Amino acid sequence: MEELLAKASQGVDLDAPDAYLHILMNLMAMIPWAALFWWNLVFVAVGALLGWWRGKLLAGVIWALVLGPIGWVVVLLTPKSAKPPPLPR
Repeated sequence: MEELLAKASQGVDLDAPDAYLHILMNLMAMIPWAALFWWNLVFVAVGALLGWWRGKLLAGVIWALVLGPIGWVVVLLTPKSAKPPPLPR
């Protein structure tokens, strides 16, 4: 933990009023944003596939976008949607 705090506060004057902002920016710079983006796309694609299989494509995408792999479980635990009624002639 001390190593993380040292990296976060590197080059920051801790007596400055905006020190928290500099520490926050240092922490955000350590996050692998590209990997998080691509993993999120994978989660949404699988959620869309599961939602399509269960007849709830939009719900699958939304749950996967919000909860990631936990959203897959939510989609799988919901009952399958019935086929829509036929159109009147």
